Amino acid sequence: MSLALAEAELPPLDQAREILRRTFGHQDFRGLQAPVIAEALAGRSAMAVLPTGGGKSLCYQIPSLIRPGLGLVVSPLIALMTDQVAALQQSGVAAARLDSNIDLNERAETWRRIERGELDLLYVSPEGLMQPAMLDRLARTPLALIAIDEAHCVSQWGHDFRPEYRMLGRLAELFPEVPRLAVTATADARTREDIRGELRLQGCAEFVASFARPELILSAERKKGSKEKRVVELVTARPDRSGVVYAGSRDGTEKLAEALRQAGVPALAYHAGLDRRLREQRLEEFLEADAAVMVATIAFGMGVDKPDVRFVIHADPPAAIEAYWQEIGRAGRDGDPAEGITLYGSADLAWALRRIAEREVDDAVKQVQTRKVRQLYAMLDGTVCRAASVRRYFGEESAEPCGQCDICTGEIDTVDMTEPAQKALSAAHRLAGRFGRGRLIDHLLGRTKDVTGHEASLSTYGIGQELSAVQWRDLTEQLLFEGLLKEDPNDGRPLVGVGDAEAVRAVFRGERRVAMRRPAEAAEPRARRRSKAPPLSPSDAPLFQALKAWRAGEAKAQHVPPYVIFHDATLAAIATARPGSRAALAQINGVGEAKLAHYGEAVLEVVAGFEG
Repeated sequence: MSLALAEAELPPLDQAREILRRTFGHQDFRGLQAPVIAEALAGRSAMAVLPTGGGKSLCYQIPSLIRPGLGLVVSPLIALMTDQVAALQQSGVAAARLDSNIDLNERAETWRRIERGELDLLYVSPEGLMQPAMLDRLARTPLALIAIDEAHCVSQWGHDFRPEYRMLGRLAELFPEVPRLAVTATADARTREDIRGELRLQGCAEFVASFARPELILSAERKKGSKEKRVVELVTARPDRSGVVYAGSRDGTEKLAEALRQAGVPALAYHAGLDRRLREQRLEEFLEADAAVMVATIAFGMGVDKPDVRFVIHADPPAAIEAYWQEIGRAGRDGDPAEGITLYGSADLAWALRRIAEREVDDAVKQVQTRKVRQLYAMLDGTVCRAASVRRYFGEESAEPCGQCDICTGEIDTVDMTEPAQKALSAAHRLAGRFGRGRLIDHLLGRTKDVTGHEASLSTYGIGQELSAVQWRDLTEQLLFEGLLKEDPNDGRPLVGVGDAEAVRAVFRGERRVAMRRPAEAAEPRARRRSKAPPLSPSDAPLFQALKAWRAGEAKAQHVPPYVIFHDATLAAIATARPGSRAALAQINGVGEAKLAHYGEAVLEVVAGFEG
């Protein structure tokens, strides 16, 4: 079945634009959407790397509505599939999903719809797709295309490798005439090469968009004192906003959510250890709320398209820049300013490195994962624009400073600390890796309790009087981040020793400088840019709130997130334009034909109630 039969005489890309307008309510494509869609419409396979919020899903949804047959979408998470299917159904697209949450009756009805040619798009998991019974039924089904979403999951060099994705390479031989489209938001050059190899896309076109997210205001700070207290401070300083707080453990999410609730914040914990129904309930609460905070592990977030998330806070840092950019990218999907704030410490780095060392994977994979971890911490603790650093990591060599992160705005001061670093490295060498950070700092300050005669005789004992204990602690962390010092876990009592020998020699020879960064006193990450959309006038704001109230009622009745009915930007445009007819309402961006038919009269009634 195809929704574009009426436009069959138009050139393919014009058909695509007509569906974009009629079905999704948008006037034209953005970024690289048009060339990616054109490639799929021509029946050719391709790979597309488009940033979070860059409209990846339209790249396979629209060709599925034009090409004859069923569009098959492989997706890694049930939450992602549920969200996209709900949004498509609101736009009048015949979409369904087959996953472990679908009961037998609904599953049977979905297959009946497929056999009758009544379904446009079907979402499946990689495990479900590669079952022999599923493949056998699909082999008898005409397919428009096969889309592999979150394609970075196929790569062992990526940040979210999933072994079940490796099976998807067989699709090339099982469905040789069906174009395949691999899409992801985050993949560096090596990961892209691995995706092409594993999915047998060699020789296919590759589309890589800019990773710029100018609406995101980035900052990072070293952990000092209570992590829970700092998260509460950051969240309560941003009242009445939707946000996501990522924590590294299930227990961490529960503790942070409880601390936020005690501070009066409507916070929910979300992790894989919760009962499925409870997870679904909390996800629904978060998606439907105008202002709520989800405290979650990385089990949450992939593909959840809540457009009005205003901040993402990492209470614990992720494992790689890819994961950082994808998780931070949950904020600001509506294009308005949003914040990405990361708390980190050298203990987090040590923990990440230990996890890699304990994994049962090839040494080559461990080396790549270790490098990725160190690249993330170099960015977090560095002195170069954060957004530009990320973009250069993904291959954008000409990326310019963003002008708005904490480094660009001067919230991070730097000072040359090469000479103190030489002292700390000398002391660590003389102490032979037998002590922890606290003892190393006491040694430099000359205040070790019960000091032995041997230690007191060392040339480095008491050599560091020019810095305070806090300053030595910060410098020690800096040296750990740079690999000049290293920590031996020592069963939970880490011991500090000298790190990379050649790098340390370069510091002593003056060939390598050590710059230390310090946040300015009382620096507070904050939105510094206006919304790119003009603010509502005082006369339009009440109508906007009335439209939101109407939308909330509709969403609750249907058990769907409000944004799948209309985004805030669409409601704001309606409040400003105050359309008096269905024809005028149809001109608003985001109002497609199905939504016009479904909600047009109700919206016009709300608008009419504000006309004098």
